Amino acid sequence: MKKIFCLVFALATGMLCAQNKEQLYDFTDVPQSLLLNPGAEVNFKSHVGVPFLSHIHVNAGSSGASAYDVFANDGRSINEKIEETLTQLGSRDYFTVNQQLEILNFGWRSKNDVYYSGGIYEELDVIAYFPKDFAVLAYEGNRDFVGETFRLSTISATAELMSVFHFGYNKQVNSRLRFGGRLKLYSSIFNARSVRNRGTFTTIESPNGNNIYQHIIRGADVRLQTAGYASLRDIESEDNADGAKQVLNKFLNRALLGGNLGIGVDLGFTYDIEDQWKVTGSVTDLGMIFYTKDVETYKAIGDYTFEGLNLPIDFSGDQSEEQDVLDDLEEAVSYDTIHDSYSAFRPMKLNGSVRYSFNRYRSASCDCYLDSGKIPYMDGVGAQVFMQFRPRQPQLALSLFYDKRFSKYFRTKINYTIDDYSYSNIGFMLSTYVSKINFYLAANNVLEYQNLAKARGASVQLGFNIIM
Repeated sequence: MKKIFCLVFALATGMLCAQNKEQLYDFTDVPQSLLLNPGAEVNFKSHVGVPFLSHIHVNAGSSGASAYDVFANDGRSINEKIEETLTQLGSRDYFTVNQQLEILNFGWRSKNDVYYSGGIYEELDVIAYFPKDFAVLAYEGNRDFVGETFRLSTISATAELMSVFHFGYNKQVNSRLRFGGRLKLYSSIFNARSVRNRGTFTTIESPNGNNIYQHIIRGADVRLQTAGYASLRDIESEDNADGAKQVLNKFLNRALLGGNLGIGVDLGFTYDIEDQWKVTGSVTDLGMIFYTKDVETYKAIGDYTFEGLNLPIDFSGDQSEEQDVLDDLEEAVSYDTIHDSYSAFRPMKLNGSVRYSFNRYRSASCDCYLDSGKIPYMDGVGAQVFMQFRPRQPQLALSLFYDKRFSKYFRTKINYTIDDYSYSNIGFMLSTYVSKINFYLAANNVLEYQNLAKARGASVQLGFNIIM
Protein backbone atom coordinates (compact mmCIF):
# COMPACT_ATOMS: atom_id res chain seq x y z
CA MET A 1 0.00 0.00 0.00
CA LYS A 2 2.83 2.37 0.78
CA LYS A 3 4.39 1.77 -2.64
CA ILE A 4 1.09 2.46 -4.37
CA PHE A 5 0.65 5.66 -2.39
CA CYS A 6 4.20 6.75 -3.24
CA LEU A 7 3.50 6.25 -6.94
CA VAL A 8 0.23 8.18 -6.90
CA PHE A 9 1.78 10.96 -4.83
CA ALA A 10 4.80 11.25 -7.16
CA LEU A 11 2.63 11.39 -10.27
CA ALA A 12 0.41 14.05 -8.71
CA THR A 13 3.24 16.28 -7.55
CA GLY A 14 5.20 15.84 -10.76
CA MET A 15 2.48 16.45 -13.31
CA LEU A 16 0.17 19.24 -12.28
CA CYS A 17 -0.25 23.06 -12.11
CA ALA A 18 -2.73 26.02 -12.51
CA GLN A 19 -4.19 28.01 -15.37
CA ASN A 20 -2.69 31.51 -15.43
CA LYS A 21 -1.54 32.75 -18.85
CA GLU A 22 0.25 35.86 -17.65
CA GLN A 23 2.51 36.08 -20.71
CA LEU A 24 -0.33 35.96 -23.24
CA TYR A 25 -2.68 38.34 -21.43
CA ASP A 26 -2.79 41.76 -23.19
CA PHE A 27 -0.07 40.67 -25.63
CA THR A 28 -2.09 42.13 -28.49
CA ASP A 29 0.20 41.08 -31.35
CA VAL A 30 -1.21 37.56 -30.90
CA PRO A 31 -4.91 36.93 -31.73
CA GLN A 32 -5.25 34.43 -28.85
CA SER A 33 -5.09 37.35 -26.40
CA LEU A 34 -8.76 37.87 -27.31
CA LEU A 35 -9.59 34.59 -25.54
CA LEU A 36 -8.29 36.07 -22.29
CA ASN A 37 -9.83 39.51 -22.83
CA PRO A 38 -12.46 39.87 -25.58
CA GLY A 39 -12.03 43.63 -25.17
CA ALA A 40 -8.30 43.64 -25.95
CA GLU A 41 -6.86 45.98 -28.59
CA VAL A 42 -7.04 44.59 -32.12
CA ASN A 43 -4.82 46.31 -34.68
CA PHE A 44 -5.03 43.95 -37.65
CA LYS A 45 -7.65 43.43 -40.35
CA SER A 46 -8.10 39.67 -40.06
CA HIS A 47 -6.46 36.48 -38.85
CA VAL A 48 -6.74 32.73 -39.14
CA GLY A 49 -4.98 30.22 -36.94
CA VAL A 50 -3.19 27.23 -38.40
CA PRO A 51 -5.60 24.38 -37.51
CA PHE A 52 -4.47 22.36 -34.47
CA LEU A 53 -1.31 24.50 -34.24
CA SER A 54 -2.61 28.00 -33.46
CA HIS A 55 -2.60 27.49 -29.68
CA ILE A 56 -1.06 24.61 -27.75
CA HIS A 57 -1.07 25.13 -24.00
CA VAL A 58 0.15 22.81 -21.23
CA ASN A 59 0.62 23.54 -17.53
CA ALA A 60 2.43 21.34 -15.01
CA GLY A 61 3.24 21.72 -11.29
CA SER A 62 2.01 21.52 -7.68
CA SER A 63 1.22 24.04 -4.95
CA GLY A 64 2.65 22.18 -1.96
CA ALA A 65 5.52 19.92 -3.02
CA SER A 66 7.58 18.77 -5.97
CA ALA A 67 8.77 15.38 -7.17
CA TYR A 68 12.26 16.38 -5.98
CA ASP A 69 10.99 16.52 -2.39
CA VAL A 70 10.27 12.79 -2.56
CA PHE A 71 12.92 11.45 -4.94
CA ALA A 72 15.95 13.68 -4.25
CA ASN A 73 19.21 11.73 -4.00
CA ASP A 74 20.20 13.31 -0.68
CA GLY A 75 21.08 10.26 1.40
CA ARG A 76 17.74 10.04 3.20
CA SER A 77 15.36 7.10 2.81
CA ILE A 78 12.29 7.55 0.65
CA ASN A 79 10.03 6.76 3.62
CA GLU A 80 11.61 9.59 5.58
CA LYS A 81 11.09 12.02 2.70
CA ILE A 82 7.48 10.96 2.19
CA GLU A 83 6.72 11.39 5.89
CA GLU A 84 8.31 14.85 5.84
CA THR A 85 6.30 15.84 2.76
CA LEU A 86 3.08 14.52 4.29
CA THR A 87 3.74 16.73 7.31
CA GLN A 88 4.44 19.70 5.05
CA LEU A 89 1.30 19.38 2.92
CA GLY A 90 -2.08 20.56 4.20
CA SER A 91 -5.67 19.99 3.15
CA ARG A 92 -5.70 23.36 1.34
CA ASP A 93 -2.81 22.38 -0.92
CA TYR A 94 -3.96 21.35 -4.36
CA PHE A 95 -2.79 19.86 -7.61
CA THR A 96 -4.22 21.10 -10.91
CA VAL A 97 -3.66 20.51 -14.59
CA ASN A 98 -4.92 22.50 -17.55
CA GLN A 99 -4.33 21.66 -21.19
CA GLN A 100 -5.79 23.35 -24.25
CA LEU A 101 -5.58 22.58 -27.96
CA GLU A 102 -7.04 25.06 -30.39
CA ILE A 103 -8.67 23.36 -33.36
CA LEU A 104 -9.84 26.44 -35.23
CA ASN A 105 -9.45 30.20 -34.73
CA PHE A 106 -10.40 33.03 -37.09
CA GLY A 107 -11.34 36.70 -37.07
CA TRP A 108 -12.10 39.65 -39.34
CA ARG A 109 -12.86 43.37 -39.16
CA SER A 110 -16.26 44.45 -40.49
CA LYS A 111 -17.04 47.62 -42.41
CA ASN A 112 -18.41 49.26 -39.26
CA ASP A 113 -15.08 48.63 -37.48
CA VAL A 114 -16.23 45.70 -35.34
CA TYR A 115 -13.77 42.84 -35.00
CA TYR A 116 -15.46 39.44 -34.96
CA SER A 117 -13.63 36.28 -33.92
CA GLY A 118 -14.53 32.67 -33.34
CA GLY A 119 -13.30 29.12 -33.19
CA ILE A 120 -13.20 25.77 -31.42
CA TYR A 121 -10.81 24.46 -28.80
CA GLU A 122 -10.48 21.37 -26.63
CA GLU A 123 -9.75 21.73 -22.90
CA LEU A 124 -8.84 19.44 -20.03
CA ASP A 125 -9.15 20.94 -16.55
CA VAL A 126 -8.46 19.06 -13.30
CA ILE A 127 -8.08 20.11 -9.69
CA ALA A 128 -7.56 17.79 -6.71
CA TYR A 129 -7.08 19.06 -3.17
CA PHE A 130 -4.64 17.06 -1.11
CA PRO A 131 -6.70 14.66 1.09
CA LYS A 132 -4.51 15.24 4.13
CA ASP A 133 -6.39 13.08 6.61
CA PHE A 134 -6.78 10.07 4.34
CA ALA A 135 -3.26 10.32 2.99
CA VAL A 136 -2.07 9.91 6.58
CA LEU A 137 -4.53 7.06 7.11
CA ALA A 138 -3.44 5.30 3.91
CA TYR A 139 0.27 5.67 4.66
CA GLU A 140 0.47 5.25 8.42
CA GLY A 141 -2.80 3.56 9.36
CA ASN A 142 -4.56 4.66 12.53
CA ARG A 143 -2.58 2.63 15.06
CA ASP A 144 -1.10 5.85 16.45
CA PHE A 145 -4.28 7.90 15.92
CA VAL A 146 -6.84 6.16 18.12
CA GLY A 147 -9.40 8.75 19.22
CA GLU A 148 -8.41 11.22 16.49
CA THR A 149 -10.84 12.26 13.75
CA PHE A 150 -10.24 11.90 10.03
CA ARG A 151 -12.37 14.33 8.00
CA LEU A 152 -14.18 13.19 4.86
CA SER A 153 -14.32 16.84 3.77
CA THR A 154 -10.63 16.70 2.80
CA ILE A 155 -11.70 14.68 -0.26
CA SER A 156 -12.37 17.24 -3.00
CA ALA A 157 -11.63 17.01 -6.73
CA THR A 158 -13.08 17.83 -10.16
CA ALA A 159 -12.12 16.81 -13.70
CA GLU A 160 -13.51 18.03 -17.01
CA LEU A 161 -12.72 17.21 -20.65
CA MET A 162 -14.71 19.21 -23.18
CA SER A 163 -14.78 21.13 -26.43
CA VAL A 164 -15.69 24.82 -26.61
CA PHE A 165 -17.34 26.61 -29.54
CA HIS A 166 -17.07 30.39 -29.28
CA PHE A 167 -17.83 33.62 -31.13
CA GLY A 168 -16.69 37.08 -30.05
CA TYR A 169 -17.38 40.78 -30.63
CA ASN A 170 -14.83 43.57 -30.17
CA LYS A 171 -15.67 47.27 -30.67
CA GLN A 172 -13.93 50.61 -30.12
CA VAL A 173 -16.72 52.42 -28.25
CA ASN A 174 -15.02 55.83 -28.16
CA SER A 175 -11.52 57.28 -28.27
CA ARG A 176 -10.66 55.79 -24.88
CA LEU A 177 -12.80 52.67 -24.36
CA ARG A 178 -12.81 49.35 -26.20
CA PHE A 179 -15.30 46.68 -25.16
CA GLY A 180 -15.72 43.03 -26.11
CA GLY A 181 -17.84 39.99 -25.39
CA ARG A 182 -17.70 36.32 -26.30
CA LEU A 183 -20.44 33.69 -26.30
CA LYS A 184 -19.37 30.11 -25.54
CA LEU A 185 -21.09 26.78 -26.05
CA TYR A 186 -19.56 23.94 -24.01
CA SER A 187 -19.83 20.30 -25.07
CA SER A 188 -18.66 18.08 -22.23
CA ILE A 189 -16.89 14.84 -23.15
CA PHE A 190 -16.28 13.61 -19.60
CA ASN A 191 -16.88 14.99 -16.12
CA ALA A 192 -16.18 13.72 -12.62
CA ARG A 193 -16.57 15.73 -9.44
CA SER A 194 -16.58 15.08 -5.72
CA VAL A 195 -16.96 18.29 -3.72
CA ARG A 196 -18.57 19.49 -0.49
CA ASN A 197 -18.21 16.09 1.13
CA ARG A 198 -19.00 15.82 4.85
CA GLY A 199 -18.50 13.43 7.72
CA THR A 200 -15.78 11.98 9.96
CA PHE A 201 -14.05 8.65 10.56
CA THR A 202 -12.82 7.84 14.08
CA THR A 203 -11.39 4.78 15.80
CA ILE A 204 -12.02 4.45 19.55
CA GLU A 205 -11.52 1.77 22.16
CA SER A 206 -14.65 -0.34 22.49
CA PRO A 207 -16.60 0.90 25.53
CA ASN A 208 -18.08 -2.52 26.41
CA GLY A 209 -14.80 -4.41 26.25
CA ASN A 210 -16.09 -7.16 23.96
CA ASN A 211 -13.98 -5.81 21.14
CA ILE A 212 -10.85 -3.79 21.40
CA TYR A 213 -11.82 -1.13 18.88
CA GLN A 214 -14.80 0.46 17.18
CA HIS A 215 -14.54 2.26 13.83
CA ILE A 216 -17.16 5.02 13.59
CA ILE A 217 -18.28 6.95 10.52
CA ARG A 218 -20.46 9.87 11.60
CA GLY A 219 -22.51 12.28 9.45
CA ALA A 220 -21.18 10.88 6.17
CA ASP A 221 -22.31 12.50 2.92
CA VAL A 222 -19.84 11.57 0.22
CA ARG A 223 -20.71 11.76 -3.49
CA LEU A 224 -18.89 11.16 -6.74
CA GLN A 225 -20.79 12.59 -9.70
CA THR A 226 -19.86 11.40 -13.18
CA ALA A 227 -21.08 12.16 -16.69
CA GLY A 228 -19.72 10.26 -19.67
CA TYR A 229 -18.15 7.45 -17.65
CA ALA A 230 -20.85 4.75 -17.43
CA SER A 231 -21.01 4.07 -21.18
CA LEU A 232 -17.20 3.90 -21.38
CA ARG A 233 -17.17 1.38 -18.53
CA ASP A 234 -19.76 -0.70 -20.37
CA ILE A 235 -17.58 -0.77 -23.49
CA GLU A 236 -14.59 -1.85 -21.42
CA SER A 237 -16.59 -4.70 -19.86
CA GLU A 238 -17.67 -6.04 -23.26
CA ASP A 239 -15.55 -8.66 -25.00
CA ASN A 240 -15.04 -7.09 -28.43
CA ALA A 241 -12.14 -6.19 -30.67
CA ASP A 242 -13.21 -2.67 -31.60
CA GLY A 243 -13.54 -1.23 -28.07
CA ALA A 244 -10.95 1.48 -28.70
CA LYS A 245 -12.75 2.53 -31.88
CA GLN A 246 -16.06 2.75 -30.01
CA VAL A 247 -14.49 4.94 -27.33
CA LEU A 248 -12.97 7.23 -29.96
CA ASN A 249 -16.31 7.54 -31.77
CA LYS A 250 -18.04 8.47 -28.51
CA PHE A 251 -15.41 11.10 -27.75
CA LEU A 252 -15.73 12.63 -31.23
CA ASN A 253 -19.52 12.67 -31.04
CA ARG A 254 -19.47 14.37 -27.63
CA ALA A 255 -16.87 16.89 -28.80
CA LEU A 256 -19.10 17.86 -31.74
CA LEU A 257 -22.05 19.00 -29.59
CA GLY A 258 -23.21 15.47 -28.81
CA GLY A 259 -22.18 15.66 -25.17
CA ASN A 260 -23.65 17.36 -22.13
CA LEU A 261 -24.09 21.00 -23.12
CA GLY A 262 -23.52 24.27 -21.33
CA ILE A 263 -23.35 27.97 -22.06
CA GLY A 264 -21.06 30.78 -20.93
CA VAL A 265 -19.82 34.28 -21.71
CA ASP A 266 -16.57 36.26 -21.56
CA LEU A 267 -16.57 40.03 -21.06
CA GLY A 268 -13.67 42.47 -21.20
CA PHE A 269 -12.50 46.01 -21.81
CA THR A 270 -9.47 48.18 -22.50
CA TYR A 271 -9.48 51.79 -21.29
CA ASP A 272 -6.87 54.39 -22.22
CA ILE A 273 -6.50 56.67 -19.21
CA GLU A 274 -4.25 58.85 -21.34
CA ASP A 275 -1.87 58.32 -24.24
CA GLN A 276 0.67 56.24 -22.31
CA TRP A 277 -1.47 54.70 -19.55
CA LYS A 278 -4.13 52.04 -19.96
CA VAL A 279 -6.06 49.57 -17.80
CA THR A 280 -7.70 46.32 -18.87
CA GLY A 281 -10.04 43.85 -17.23
CA SER A 282 -11.91 40.68 -18.12
CA VAL A 283 -14.09 37.92 -16.75
CA THR A 284 -13.98 34.62 -18.65
CA ASP A 285 -15.92 31.37 -18.40
CA LEU A 286 -18.89 32.90 -16.64
CA GLY A 287 -21.19 29.96 -17.29
CA MET A 288 -22.24 26.42 -16.42
CA ILE A 289 -22.72 22.95 -17.90
CA PHE A 290 -25.88 20.86 -17.50
CA TYR A 291 -25.19 17.13 -17.15
CA THR A 292 -28.20 15.10 -18.28
CA LYS A 293 -26.70 12.29 -20.42
CA ASP A 294 -24.81 9.19 -19.29
CA VAL A 295 -24.96 10.36 -15.67
CA GLU A 296 -24.10 8.28 -12.60
CA THR A 297 -23.67 9.47 -9.02
CA TYR A 298 -22.19 7.21 -6.36
CA LYS A 299 -23.11 8.22 -2.83
CA ALA A 300 -22.64 7.06 0.76
CA ILE A 301 -24.79 8.81 3.37
CA GLY A 302 -25.38 8.10 7.05
CA ASP A 303 -23.79 7.03 10.34
CA TYR A 304 -22.02 3.69 10.64
CA THR A 305 -20.17 1.71 13.29
CA PHE A 306 -18.37 -1.57 12.66
CA GLU A 307 -16.56 -3.77 15.15
CA GLY A 308 -14.83 -7.12 15.49
CA LEU A 309 -11.25 -6.16 14.62
CA ASN A 310 -8.50 -7.00 17.04
CA LEU A 311 -6.26 -4.24 15.69
CA PRO A 312 -6.74 -0.73 14.33
CA ILE A 313 -6.64 -0.28 10.59
CA ASP A 314 -3.06 -0.51 9.34
CA PHE A 315 -2.85 -0.58 5.57
CA SER A 316 0.90 -1.10 5.71
CA GLY A 317 0.46 -4.55 7.22
CA ASP A 318 -0.91 -7.90 6.03
CA GLN A 319 -2.96 -7.65 2.83
CA SER A 320 -5.52 -10.12 4.22
CA GLU A 321 -6.15 -7.71 7.12
CA GLU A 322 -6.56 -4.86 4.63
CA GLN A 323 -9.19 -6.84 2.73
CA ASP A 324 -11.01 -7.70 5.95
CA VAL A 325 -11.25 -4.00 6.77
CA LEU A 326 -12.47 -3.12 3.29
CA ASP A 327 -15.06 -5.94 3.36
CA ASP A 328 -16.35 -4.79 6.75
CA LEU A 329 -16.48 -1.18 5.58
CA GLU A 330 -18.36 -2.10 2.41
CA GLU A 331 -20.87 -4.12 4.42
CA ALA A 332 -21.39 -1.34 6.97
CA VAL A 333 -21.73 1.61 4.61
CA SER A 334 -24.88 2.04 2.55
CA TYR A 335 -23.68 2.62 -1.01
CA ASP A 336 -26.08 3.77 -3.74
CA THR A 337 -25.87 4.58 -7.43
CA ILE A 338 -28.34 7.15 -8.78
CA HIS A 339 -28.86 8.68 -12.21
CA ASP A 340 -30.09 12.19 -11.39
CA SER A 341 -29.03 15.10 -13.57
CA TYR A 342 -26.80 17.77 -12.11
CA SER A 343 -25.15 21.03 -13.16
CA ALA A 344 -21.88 22.75 -12.35
CA PHE A 345 -20.42 26.22 -12.80
CA ARG A 346 -17.30 26.63 -14.87
CA PRO A 347 -14.22 27.82 -12.93
CA MET A 348 -14.62 31.54 -13.62
CA LYS A 349 -11.43 33.57 -14.13
CA LEU A 350 -10.75 37.27 -13.59
CA ASN A 351 -7.87 39.23 -15.13
CA GLY A 352 -6.85 42.84 -14.78
CA SER A 353 -3.82 44.92 -15.68
CA VAL A 354 -2.37 48.41 -15.72
CA ARG A 355 0.29 49.40 -18.24
CA TYR A 356 2.59 52.35 -18.89
CA SER A 357 4.03 52.63 -22.42
CA PHE A 358 7.09 54.65 -23.41
CA ASN A 359 9.76 55.05 -26.09
CA ARG A 360 7.53 56.00 -29.01
CA TYR A 361 8.75 54.68 -32.37
CA ARG A 362 9.16 57.53 -34.85
CA SER A 363 10.14 55.65 -38.02
CA ALA A 364 7.50 55.72 -40.72
CA SER A 365 8.83 52.40 -42.02
CA CYS A 366 7.45 50.46 -39.03
CA ASP A 367 3.72 49.78 -39.19
CA CYS A 368 4.14 46.91 -36.69
CA TYR A 369 0.89 45.56 -38.12
CA LEU A 370 -0.97 48.58 -36.82
CA ASP A 371 -3.70 49.88 -39.15
CA SER A 372 -5.13 52.32 -36.66
CA GLY A 373 -2.80 55.17 -37.51
CA LYS A 374 -1.32 55.17 -34.00
CA ILE A 375 2.43 55.43 -33.67
CA PRO A 376 3.41 52.47 -31.47
CA TYR A 377 5.40 52.62 -28.28
CA MET A 378 8.31 50.21 -28.22
CA ASP A 379 8.41 49.56 -24.46
CA GLY A 380 5.89 48.98 -21.71
CA VAL A 381 5.85 48.08 -18.02
CA GLY A 382 2.98 47.17 -15.78
CA ALA A 383 1.25 44.78 -13.42
CA GLN A 384 -1.37 42.09 -13.89
CA VAL A 385 -3.60 40.30 -11.37
CA PHE A 386 -5.24 36.91 -11.95
CA MET A 387 -7.91 35.08 -9.95
CA GLN A 388 -9.64 31.77 -10.67
CA PHE A 389 -12.55 30.47 -8.62
CA ARG A 390 -12.15 26.91 -7.34
CA PRO A 391 -14.20 24.58 -5.07
CA ARG A 392 -12.53 25.69 -1.81
CA GLN A 393 -10.86 29.03 -2.43
CA PRO A 394 -9.78 31.26 -5.31
CA GLN A 395 -6.35 30.81 -6.85
CA LEU A 396 -4.49 34.14 -7.02
CA ALA A 397 -1.44 35.42 -8.89
CA LEU A 398 0.25 38.81 -9.26
CA SER A 399 2.64 39.57 -12.13
CA LEU A 400 4.97 42.42 -13.02
CA PHE A 401 6.01 42.64 -16.67
CA TYR A 402 8.28 44.40 -19.12
CA ASP A 403 7.28 44.39 -22.79
CA LYS A 404 9.75 45.24 -25.59
CA ARG A 405 9.12 45.62 -29.33
CA PHE A 406 12.32 45.48 -31.37
CA SER A 407 10.68 45.92 -34.78
CA LYS A 408 7.55 44.93 -36.67
CA TYR A 409 9.05 41.45 -36.84
CA PHE A 410 9.97 40.75 -33.23
CA ARG A 411 8.47 41.47 -29.80
CA THR A 412 9.16 40.01 -26.33
CA LYS A 413 7.70 40.11 -22.84
CA ILE A 414 9.21 39.17 -19.46
CA ASN A 415 7.13 38.46 -16.34
CA TYR A 416 7.82 38.04 -12.66
CA THR A 417 4.92 36.25 -10.96
CA ILE A 418 4.02 35.51 -7.35
CA ASP A 419 1.47 32.74 -6.84
CA ASP A 420 0.73 29.66 -4.73
CA TYR A 421 3.52 27.74 -6.46
CA SER A 422 6.50 30.04 -6.30
CA TYR A 423 7.84 33.46 -5.32
CA SER A 424 10.53 33.29 -8.02
CA ASN A 425 8.54 32.58 -11.17
CA ILE A 426 10.23 34.23 -14.16
CA GLY A 427 8.48 33.84 -17.51
CA PHE A 428 9.05 35.06 -21.04
CA MET A 429 7.22 35.35 -24.33
CA LEU A 430 8.38 36.10 -27.85
CA SER A 431 6.39 36.75 -30.99
CA THR A 432 7.60 36.98 -34.58
CA TYR A 433 5.82 38.26 -37.68
CA VAL A 434 7.29 37.45 -41.08
CA SER A 435 5.36 37.41 -44.38
CA LYS A 436 2.03 37.48 -42.53
CA ILE A 437 3.01 34.40 -40.49
CA ASN A 438 2.94 34.90 -36.73
CA PHE A 439 4.70 32.47 -34.39
CA TYR A 440 4.68 32.85 -30.61
CA LEU A 441 6.26 30.93 -27.77
CA ALA A 442 5.76 31.48 -24.03
CA ALA A 443 7.03 29.71 -20.92
CA ASN A 444 7.12 30.45 -17.21
CA ASN A 445 9.25 29.38 -14.25
CA VAL A 446 12.22 29.21 -16.61
CA LEU A 447 14.75 29.30 -13.75
CA GLU A 448 13.63 25.78 -12.81
CA TYR A 449 14.05 24.28 -16.29
CA GLN A 450 17.54 23.04 -15.49
CA ASN A 451 15.86 20.60 -13.06
CA LEU A 452 12.12 20.27 -13.68
CA ALA A 453 11.77 17.81 -10.78
CA LYS A 454 12.28 20.77 -8.41
CA ALA A 455 9.69 22.94 -10.16
CA ARG A 456 6.27 23.30 -8.55
CA GLY A 457 4.93 24.90 -11.70
CA ALA A 458 5.80 25.08 -15.40
CA SER A 459 3.82 26.27 -18.39
CA VAL A 460 4.41 26.28 -22.15
CA GLN A 461 2.33 27.91 -24.90
CA LEU A 462 3.02 28.15 -28.61
CA GLY A 463 1.16 28.66 -31.86
CA PHE A 464 1.07 29.76 -35.49
CA ASN A 465 -1.30 32.31 -37.04
CA ILE A 466 -1.74 34.09 -40.36
CA ILE A 467 -2.33 37.79 -39.67
CA MET A 468 -3.35 40.35 -42.30
